[in-house]
Amino acid sequence: MFEGFKGVVVLLSATGLLTLVHKDLNDLAERFVRHTHLNPASKYPHIFLDAVARFNEPRLLWLAAGAAAYAILRLVEAYGLLKERAWAEWLAALSGAWYIPAELLHFIHRRTAFSLGIFVVNVAVVAVMVWALVQRRQAARAARAA
Repeated sequence: MFEGFKGVVVLLSATGLLTLVHKDLNDLAERFVRHTHLNPASKYPHIFLDAVARFNEPRLLWLAAGAAAYAILRLVEAYGLLKERAWAEWLAALSGAWYIPAELLHFIHRRTAFSLGIFVVNVAVVAVMVWALVQRRQAARAARAA
């Protein structure tokens, strides 16, 4: 369910990005800063406005395409996990393991309970997926032996 939820959220984000194509992003960013009553000259609003100024339409399209591809991967993984497919368990284990080194480095540099929690939860998810794969393999061996 969680993978499906992530897929839907990112797909909605990609759709939102596509609504920004052919829009004046600088004007939208400046209106957002004014609407939130932030000082455009202060540090973070200035960083935000600078980032938007460097953001062009091809980058926006690539970002939307990347988000859509990620969303499709998560939705396919969610479907496979729902149907208890081995390939989906492999995909979940590998995609979860992909983040572990970065999460560990983040925890080493910023030792917070939150970063530790994220790291531990991700290791647990990968462990559960690997355990499910081991159980599946053992069941297949037992079925062949019988």
